[in-house]
Amino acid sequence: MQAKQIFSRHRVYWLVGLLVLLLAAGAALRFYWQRETESKQASLADSTVQIAYGDIEENVTAQGKLEPKEYVDIGAQVSGQLQKLFVEIGDVVKTGQQLAQIDPRIYAARVQADEASINNLKAQLVQQEALILFAKRQYARNQQLYPTKAVSQETLQNSESNYKAAMALADSIRAQIQQVESTLSGDRTNLGYTKIFAPMDGTVVQQTARAGQTLNANQQTPNIMQLAKLDKMTVRSQTAEADIMRIKTGMPVYFTTLGSEQRRWQGVVRQILPTPEVLNNVVLYNVLIDVDNTDGQLMSGMSAQVFFVLGEAKHVPVIPVNALGKRLHDQDNPQGRAYQIKVIVSDNQAREKVIHVGLQSRRFAEIRDGLAIGDRVKLTLAAKKNGGRDSYRPPSMPRI
Repeated sequence: MQAKQIFSRHRVYWLVGLLVLLLAAGAALRFYWQRETESKQASLADSTVQIAYGDIEENVTAQGKLEPKEYVDIGAQVSGQLQKLFVEIGDVVKTGQQLAQIDPRIYAARVQADEASINNLKAQLVQQEALILFAKRQYARNQQLYPTKAVSQETLQNSESNYKAAMALADSIRAQIQQVESTLSGDRTNLGYTKIFAPMDGTVVQQTARAGQTLNANQQTPNIMQLAKLDKMTVRSQTAEADIMRIKTGMPVYFTTLGSEQRRWQGVVRQILPTPEVLNNVVLYNVLIDVDNTDGQLMSGMSAQVFFVLGEAKHVPVIPVNALGKRLHDQDNPQGRAYQIKVIVSDNQAREKVIHVGLQSRRFAEIRDGLAIGDRVKLTLAAKKNGGRDSYRPPSMPRI
């Protein structure tokens, strides 16, 4: 009897232990399935995005340098010592204002010598005109006396010859006067070149010569300074060969400079230079963009990050580019470029669909048709590696 009671107790203990083990196993299994479901749902949420409204801009970027739109190099047209500079770098000058002075003494001496030569020739001309008058009267008297045989034919001919020779010598003196006057005009011009004046309104932005320096203008024009108008600047943008076909004259452009990334300067494409520059086997074309600089914030030589605006749209449905799949070849479709994507349907399954996109930036594309606001699309494997979290920004951003 006692043995049966002991066996009965052991059986109860064993059943209770089995029941506890089953309950623990059930709880563990339930916890595992719950975690697996949450993981799948989190994975699905991380690898998908919801279509929303946003602003998009398609552009081409390039690097550039700022330079004045209008500038002139001020040089010396005559040789000599640079006696004085009347301006410094940064000075604002007006048209006709004297900028520099070259030693004028040599050119002034040449002018004086030319004037003296002219005065001497003019005196000789007066003397020769008197001789012409005398020869003319003598020739006229001999013409009257010759019919009466008062003078010989030889005397008449000599008087005629003297008269014509006197007139020819006077013409020669007049020609010499004209020659020296021409030389005088050139020497006076060179004397005037010793004073250098501003050809336009502007600011002195560069000075390459100093007072006391000897300038040699015989071989090439030596530069003294550079004068520029800084109220209108030009960005010389170096655009890659792959992008130059998309750039057009008159296209809107904006750019930023180092230290002022928050401000955008607006401009338009003025000119695309046809001859490229080749740097390290890279073909770059210079594109010139004009920009207003009345506030004087832009300076020559500044670096610029240039954005050529190919197109822009505001408050349109957008899709991340890493959700776009294979591109389809339907170039004639007016809706835009066609892509094959994966759309999440009601049962959380991905279904392939063809959509058309328009403007496209580095991160987003404009949806033309095939998707609506609120639709969820599957990201590509490249996006999954980042968890999809850094691939999409809320549509409330000011610009994509």
